[in-house]
Amino acid sequence: MPNQLIVMLLSLPLWLCACTQYTTEADLFGRPENGNQYGVSIEEAPTIDDTTGYLLDSPLTIDNALVAARQHNPDLTAAVWNIRKSKAMLSIAGSHFWPQLSFYSEYMQGDAPSSYLFKTIDQRLLPADVNFNDPGWFENFESGITGRINLFNGFKDSLSRRMAEKDITISELDRNRVANDLTAQVIESFYDALTARDFVSIAKESVRTVSEQLRIMQIRYRGGAVVKSDVLSMEVRLARIKEQLLSSRNRHRLAMASLANLMGMEPTLFGSDAELSTLKHDLPDIPEDYEAAVVLAVNRRPELDKMRRQLEKARMGVRKARGNYLPRLDFAASYYLDDPDLNYDRSRENWNAALKFNWDLFSGFSRPAAVTRAEAMANETAAALTGALLDIKLDVKRSYLNLEEAERRYTVAQNSIGAAEESFRLVREHYQGGAVTVTRYLEAELDRNRARIRVAATRYNRVKARADVVRALGLWATLPDAAGSG
Repeated sequence: MPNQLIVMLLSLPLWLCACTQYTTEADLFGRPENGNQYGVSIEEAPTIDDTTGYLLDSPLTIDNALVAARQHNPDLTAAVWNIRKSKAMLSIAGSHFWPQLSFYSEYMQGDAPSSYLFKTIDQRLLPADVNFNDPGWFENFESGITGRINLFNGFKDSLSRRMAEKDITISELDRNRVANDLTAQVIESFYDALTARDFVSIAKESVRTVSEQLRIMQIRYRGGAVVKSDVLSMEVRLARIKEQLLSSRNRHRLAMASLANLMGMEPTLFGSDAELSTLKHDLPDIPEDYEAAVVLAVNRRPELDKMRRQLEKARMGVRKARGNYLPRLDFAASYYLDDPDLNYDRSRENWNAALKFNWDLFSGFSRPAAVTRAEAMANETAAALTGALLDIKLDVKRSYLNLEEAERRYTVAQNSIGAAEESFRLVREHYQGGAVTVTRYLEAELDRNRARIRVAATRYNRVKARADVVRALGLWATLPDAAGSG
């Protein structure tokens, strides 16, 4: 063997150590991007392009808002990636059923009698006159392939794979939960924006009405028909309405920003002049009574199904922990060649194969502790499942009560708006004729304004309450997922 090659091989580990001495975390994991210290690319909110330009179509429909949310909402995207992670974990769990193969190559030198004996025997070059007590300096190259496979592991590997399969289902159910909640949130935010828009319109009309009356009153005041206090009262009312208009505009901008956020877009997506469609959005049919609704929710809510699968997984964990009491059986084999000068010859090849049986008789009480821990986790999950069932029943009951209240409030508001409009019309005529005071006029105008606001609010609250019932029943958990299932 040339001495240069020996020196090169011996110096290889030192050269590698010198290289890795200056390796930083950024060199290993990638340079930080977008200010992220871990080197993982952080995606910014999507901007308007050919694929998202429909969001600026006027007016924006609730269907387009839902499509955008399913495509870009980060919570839903994270849930999809969680499914992919679970599938990767299943592949890892299944790898234990495959053989493990590896190639190795080593160089050795020394003067230890035992090492000399074994290596020269594997070389099939043992001298006949060797002195075993003092064989002298030797060197050896060895290259080979090793393989091993587990034949029995107390059923732990098969249980690990089944638990990984449960994790995929759990991840998919969690994605469905996010989709169910997100759909309801987008609809609620959309109608909140519509409500705020109507509040702005009502406030604008009130400003125009009071401003006109103030103009007429100022003319009458200059003619001596009204007193100064009446003018001042009207000016105070106008200031309050303008303040209400400012508040309504701010509420509308916040509602639009919240809607954009749920859609996974920048909060500045919609300008102050953005329009929303008032076309009716068809909601899924819901049962008429609470009892039928609970039965449907128990079968459709992904949270409950997720807890059931987690309980099944926890019970598998108990069986897996008990598998630690069982023995382990492995099969291992190797094929290798030895030579002092790296001149391998298949006529001097070596191989061996073995079955290894191992049974731990005592492990410091760790096995019963593992079983106790797994049983406690299973019982904890069972209790959580009971709690989730009660929470869902309460959620359904609450949503139905809120829907009933919203329906009644809308009916009351509808009945009151006509009376408020007629009352204001009559009071305004009487006021212009001098039959009533300005205080009565302002009261009638305020009552009409409040009635309009109640109608606007209850009209959309009724739709939002029905949408919340649909969410409580889990009927949006199986909608098509535009982000993909991973």
